[in-house]
Amino acid sequence: MVNRDYLIKAVAQDQQIRLTLSHTTASVQEAHRRHDTSATASAAMGRVLTAAFMMGSDLKGDRDTLTIRVDGGGISGPIGATVDSHGNGRALVSNPQADLPSKSPGKLAVGDLVGRDGFVEVIKDLGLKQPFIGTVPLVSGEIGEDIANYFLISEQIPSLVSLGVLVDTDLSIRSAGGLFVQALPGADDTVLEKLEQQVLEQGPISYLLDKSSSLEDVMKQIMQDIPYKVVGEQLLQFKCNCGHDRLARIMASLSSEELEEIEADVGKLEVCCNFCREVYLFSWAEIEAIQKQKP
Repeated sequence: MVNRDYLIKAVAQDQQIRLTLSHTTASVQEAHRRHDTSATASAAMGRVLTAAFMMGSDLKGDRDTLTIRVDGGGISGPIGATVDSHGNGRALVSNPQADLPSKSPGKLAVGDLVGRDGFVEVIKDLGLKQPFIGTVPLVSGEIGEDIANYFLISEQIPSLVSLGVLVDTDLSIRSAGGLFVQALPGADDTVLEKLEQQVLEQGPISYLLDKSSSLEDVMKQIMQDIPYKVVGEQLLQFKCNCGHDRLARIMASLSSEELEEIEADVGKLEVCCNFCREVYLFSWAEIEAIQKQKP
């Protein structure tokens, strides 16, 4: 079993084929712990978080972020994940306790939980005046196929996307991760077809990761006799960018009436972060002090 969350990048066929392989078990487990998700909700949220980690690994700027939002109209409600260029990510599912029975042994009903009547949206904030936003219709709600469809329609990159979350009987996350295989202009169709077949022969990516000791070993099993070169690595972790000071400034931007309404509802000035479920408590004196500092 791989013992850390990270991803590796590789190239094949004279850099005409790009591969990204990730292990995200600890991060998905932390998201599950914080949101107390059902088995199927864990799988759906974990797939979205894993995809975000992998897509976010292409970010360059220190403050760049990437967000994936999936809304298929299913009982899970919208699912979102945000990552930065340093491998930090967070995720949420609107209805964490939503669940559905599996249609076949070992396969959670993610597509049914997410729904198919909706969209997947990718938002890249690169520090420009406006973020880049790409939105495409959902194909299946299984997340992997939907991300592949996004790459094809929005970025014109033919891609094979495999995302998996293996949930144990106690609802903990036994294994999670993903694989992107992307064809660039000039890629040999014969090599692509061979590589796709080899990926399919390996079975679900979560099972493959569960049986392997490193991503490098997994890559070898997938590539077999196809030459490739590992060109990059990035550590990954569940980490939210909320914090007491940041949320205090947000609270200070509210009117006295809005603050009084919050206090009346919960009995105190308390805020819970939607992404990580951390609870922050504020005093009126603290909020008033920040408000006085405003120009």
